[in-house]
Amino acid sequence: MEKNKNYPQEVRNMGFYLDSAAPKTLYRSQVKSPYFVDKSMILKELFNVMETESKHICITRPRRFGKTVMTNMIASFFTDAQDSSDIFDHLKIAKDDDYKTYLNQYKVIQINFSEMPDECEDYKKYIRRINKLLKEDLKELYPQLKLDYEDTIKDLLRKIYERTGDEFIFVFDEWDYIFHEWFMTDRDKDEYLTFLSTLLKDQPYVKMTYMTGILPIEKYSSGSKLNMFIEYTMATEEKFSDAFGFTDSEVDELFKRYQRNTQKQNLTREDLRIWYDGYHTKSGERMYNPRSVVVALTNNNLGNYWTNSGPYDEIYSYIEHNVDDVRDDIALMVSGEAVPARVREYAAVSMNLSTRDEIFSAMVVYGFLTYENGKVSIPNKELMDRFGEMLQKESSMGYVYQLAKHSRKMLEATIHGDTKTMEKILEYAHNTEVPILSYNHEVELAAIVNLVYLSARDYYRVEREDKAGTGFVDFIFYPYNKEEYPGIILELKIDSTPQEAIAQINNKKYELRLKGKLGEKELGQILKVGISYNKKTKSHQCKVEV
Repeated sequence: MEKNKNYPQEVRNMGFYLDSAAPKTLYRSQVKSPYFVDKSMILKELFNVMETESKHICITRPRRFGKTVMTNMIASFFTDAQDSSDIFDHLKIAKDDDYKTYLNQYKVIQINFSEMPDECEDYKKYIRRINKLLKEDLKELYPQLKLDYEDTIKDLLRKIYERTGDEFIFVFDEWDYIFHEWFMTDRDKDEYLTFLSTLLKDQPYVKMTYMTGILPIEKYSSGSKLNMFIEYTMATEEKFSDAFGFTDSEVDELFKRYQRNTQKQNLTREDLRIWYDGYHTKSGERMYNPRSVVVALTNNNLGNYWTNSGPYDEIYSYIEHNVDDVRDDIALMVSGEAVPARVREYAAVSMNLSTRDEIFSAMVVYGFLTYENGKVSIPNKELMDRFGEMLQKESSMGYVYQLAKHSRKMLEATIHGDTKTMEKILEYAHNTEVPILSYNHEVELAAIVNLVYLSARDYYRVEREDKAGTGFVDFIFYPYNKEEYPGIILELKIDSTPQEAIAQINNKKYELRLKGKLGEKELGQILKVGISYNKKTKSHQCKVEV
């Protein structure tokens, strides 16, 4: 339908949800940030979506993976209430042939569903606020139509479309936020789905719906209420992947800016990889947590910027009802291993998780684990630290907790060459009948070593199977403070001796990795540690050499 432009100029005013000025203001501040990454080419994909029947899309990602920044960009680009060419003329999308065709051409209704009324204790108050504010926008921007504001939002928009030809782009952020509120009943959830379905499904005034959330839509909607949406998740769909998270090349560029802008640099490029990399797209491309990278560069400091204020409580909430089923797998993942899992995103609908695969599915969807090639793992040091905190504080983790509690003593014994204490701690581990202590493979021995050295991660960057000298070493402990702590090279052996382990360290020149590049200050001391396990005698032996 052709738009009827014969209505008063006041329709160009801006509202709270409808053609709001806020998205442009917020996105402009992002663009001016020293660590801004241009993701505007996602708009090209949306141009194509708008011209098809598949005009309802939902993109799900973990928290703080750039979803809100993207909604502000999209709303400010399409809104016809203000000219945003001053921003977009300088971005990649400006080079696209269709740029001017779509820039500032539509009415945009943007709603962040995570915004709650003050002292909200029920769903009716929540949805009443949304209806009230949107109706006020329509009343203010379309006064000449003399609409009956007792009508539903759907009916009001339909009348506006019939009388003016205006089509609307809906941009919804955190659509599933309300599902996690304590007051939501099953009836409330169904009413909310009905509200969205009625507003969007088969409506001629809808030009496009762009919606974000954490969990996939269909997993909430048991019927056909929202079946018009096409969903794009990080684990199952490649499309739109490059718009969320940072790629290796993007972090390379950000680090160059950091080097130019920062006089005393406390970070290295390798630091960013270790701390914030580790996620994967469907196509296998590696992705960094964007918020954490930007805050680390801004603060000139590494830290746990993504996880919530509780150090480990949210991670533990996923496993507390079935610790026995996941304990061994978590022990292996903390040691750096990936474990097989059947990740099904529908399993993450609620916190009522009962099986191992449901628990790991939820943790993947929320970003606590990463999923690749049929296996789940802990993506990076930022998350590894949180898992480590949990293991040292939750006694229900059983043997894992007990081993982690002894980890400070194990590190001190190693630094002081106290092999008797080291062997005693390892014997304790064996005597607790640890399930993964079958030691059929060095992977299992490595998992135990990780646990008994867990607290070492506060002082060291611990890496597994690191290329060093002329071969691969089981563990290298890189000290954060080279003057206070020695470097540690640790080699494991089964049915052998710790002397043979240290001989391998010497023969293959593993210490070259710790001595640094030519011209760098070398470590004051390097400890060579051999740990062996004898299957026949079921005993451990340790040796420490300087």
